[in-house]
Amino acid sequence: MSVRDTDVERKGSSLSGKRILVGVTGGIAAVDTVRLLREMRRHGAEMLVIMTESAQRVITPLAVEWASQCQVITDWDGDMKQLEDVDAILVAPATRNTVAAHLHGMQQGPLLMALSAARSRETHVLMVPSMHADLADDPITDDIVERLRKEGIDVMWGDLEEGKRKTPNHEHIVARFAHGIHSKSVNRKNVVVTLGGTYSPIDDVRGIQNTSSGNTGYAIADDLYRYGHDVTCVVGTTSVEQPSWLPLCIHAKQPDDMLAELKALANDDIQAWVHTAAVLDYVVDSPAEGKLASQQGPLEVQLVEGPKHIQELKEKVSGSTRIGFKLETGIKQRDLIHRAAAQIELSGMTAVVANRLEDIGDPTKPRGYLVDKQGSHFVLENQFELCDALRTIIERGD
Repeated sequence: MSVRDTDVERKGSSLSGKRILVGVTGGIAAVDTVRLLREMRRHGAEMLVIMTESAQRVITPLAVEWASQCQVITDWDGDMKQLEDVDAILVAPATRNTVAAHLHGMQQGPLLMALSAARSRETHVLMVPSMHADLADDPITDDIVERLRKEGIDVMWGDLEEGKRKTPNHEHIVARFAHGIHSKSVNRKNVVVTLGGTYSPIDDVRGIQNTSSGNTGYAIADDLYRYGHDVTCVVGTTSVEQPSWLPLCIHAKQPDDMLAELKALANDDIQAWVHTAAVLDYVVDSPAEGKLASQQGPLEVQLVEGPKHIQELKEKVSGSTRIGFKLETGIKQRDLIHRAAAQIELSGMTAVVANRLEDIGDPTKPRGYLVDKQGSHFVLENQFELCDALRTIIERGD
């Protein structure tokens, strides 16, 4: 199959079926528009782009059309497509002139007219300002932003670098934009996701830990966040980068510390729990203080069985949706399913994702098997299907 230079690799579906109007205003940050638009397409967005006259002096409409694969409006026309109903509007970059003009109801071009129509329809709007630090720190700018937020507009500032408030990373913008759109949907939940491996010290410099990159947990948390859920991650040891847009990640590397954090969170209004963390079954009984001397011959380390987190939380989070993960090795699929079903019954889980160590990384093997309370199981071919299935269970409130 031939691949065109306009094609993008799909990374998710959080913007699928959504018609998005993207406004590009002036400022050097407009050079990032190509990356932003292609990232929008990776998550399924169907777009209409409006460029202001000043934006066209920074980046050409041809480049924007190539990146978006959609119509680009550069001036007034008789079609007035900008007034058609859209699901959401993203303005990036947003100059202070644009945000101030919108606040005061100005109609200086098709983008401002589209924003005015969106205000009357209560359409979700995200504005991403980019300006010199002196302008960003002007009290008038603060007043403009505060009033926009009171109107329900999401304003996203980037970090201060080289004397400028620059636009955030394009992946971060798209994740927050998707979250804002879906956060108004029904059945949004407060969800806790545990992820990564856990660590038990032998002494102050050595320890044992199990292997878990954290990739699956972060993928699930990212998917839930983009679909508007309020996500808290409890993170052990990981080897993959944490998505910067996840709102709250609590780091707890040792099993007891992770369990303490989970018990504390259980006092909040948490409706769903996803336990992807690889928690040590055995921990060091009595860690030594300081550093044990080396070259002293064999070292004996006493291991004791640690608490099962899902079992410890059973009574405390009764009534919430609970999804566990079970990894086995050297067993048949039938036995894998039976063990997952037994874990559901023992720990009061809603569902369990079961897989085998030898299948991980094998493209010919499924990503895992989703087992429910009734003992039924469903094949999950890949990570996309895994995220979709877990999100469906959480939104149903099983």
